[in-house]
Amino acid sequence: MEYRGAQETASAWEVSTRLVQRLCAEGRVDGARKVGGSWVIPLSTQKPADLRLAKDRDAGHCPEDVPASASLDKADDTPLAILGAAVPPAVQPGADALAGLMPLMNSAFVPGACGEAIESIEDLEAREIARAEYYYFSGRAEEAARASSAFLSHPDLATRLSAHLIYAYANLSLGNINSARFALAELRLSLHTDASSSPQSRIAEAFVTYAASVLLHLPAPDDMPPAETFFSLLPPGLRAFALYMHAHRLYLEGDYSRSLGLVEAALLMMPSDYPIPEIYLHLVAVMDHMSLRQTDAARTHLLAAWALARPDGLIEAFGEHHGLLGGMLESVIKKDWPEDFKRIIDITYRFSAGWRRIHNPVAEETVADNLTTTEFAVSMLAARDWTNQEIGAHLGVSANTVKSCLASSFRKLGISRRRDLQQYMLR
Repeated sequence: MEYRGAQETASAWEVSTRLVQRLCAEGRVDGARKVGGSWVIPLSTQKPADLRLAKDRDAGHCPEDVPASASLDKADDTPLAILGAAVPPAVQPGADALAGLMPLMNSAFVPGACGEAIESIEDLEAREIARAEYYYFSGRAEEAARASSAFLSHPDLATRLSAHLIYAYANLSLGNINSARFALAELRLSLHTDASSSPQSRIAEAFVTYAASVLLHLPAPDDMPPAETFFSLLPPGLRAFALYMHAHRLYLEGDYSRSLGLVEAALLMMPSDYPIPEIYLHLVAVMDHMSLRQTDAARTHLLAAWALARPDGLIEAFGEHHGLLGGMLESVIKKDWPEDFKRIIDITYRFSAGWRRIHNPVAEETVADNLTTTEFAVSMLAARDWTNQEIGAHLGVSANTVKSCLASSFRKLGISRRRDLQQYMLR
């Protein structure tokens, strides 16, 4: 079946693009669906016959035979959450709950064209969510938190869930732990919504709840549906990110080979370039290969992730995963891209500080918070039985430098043996 966008459809029907978008949202256009935040309409779909109410709404007034309440809609493109309007949503959570979730993550684009991908999203609110995603994935936490906060009370489920996910992780980096906890709690509560909600809505809720637990290395809620019941129903970009999360969970369980196999299969099956989930998939592959002491393969995946990320500055994931990458950033990125490396390390310090304040109390673990990023990377390798010589060769420093680094870590942690490092490290 052939499709066309809302703007092209509006031209063919001789109406406004906004009217077409509203008709689609109200379920009055046969076969219309959302892809990456934009409506697409089958080429064969005819213009609905009953356009009078929609036209009057678009003009900002009600026809005489329609109750005034029918026209309750915002007069401009300001989100209802900002206006504080307690107006029932015009669009109930339904078939488009998945297509509208994390629209940038779910967008295919050529590396370097992230901005164009955002601007091509026709739905105005989905475009703003995508912009908030871009702020987050490019390490601009303050802008991400500000942009997503406008949609925390939005009536549309996909918009609201996306906003809470972005807001939660952005506030980790900003040190606003109460704000992060609030958003994470809202995501978990989403699983307890009305059981009569649509299957697509339940899948969207499960996806963000899974993200809220796996990325913090915390157990999933007891009422979380099994992954195999919803992964296959996600659109391509979200499915790829869900597979990353599942591979990350397998990594945490120590099942490195299975995690790696899942990543390789996911990358092979990608229908086109979805840079954001692919970056995360490559990074978990680095984690797996380093755990298996396969440094050459780890380097290959790191460079693949870097090739996807650098053109658009999508460096947040590298900062998030620094401690799990086995010194690979120091080995590969630091030498050739020193300024980018500095930005990544800045992200690492900010993100990991907030991450530990959420993770440590819940998991009842004590991941070290007083080591430099280099000390942490060296200590992670030492805790995995790498010798000083092996660590030095990997990082391009002398064995004596490694020894001094470990001595500093031991002093800060109050330990005297390598085997005591593990209790302060990430898994």
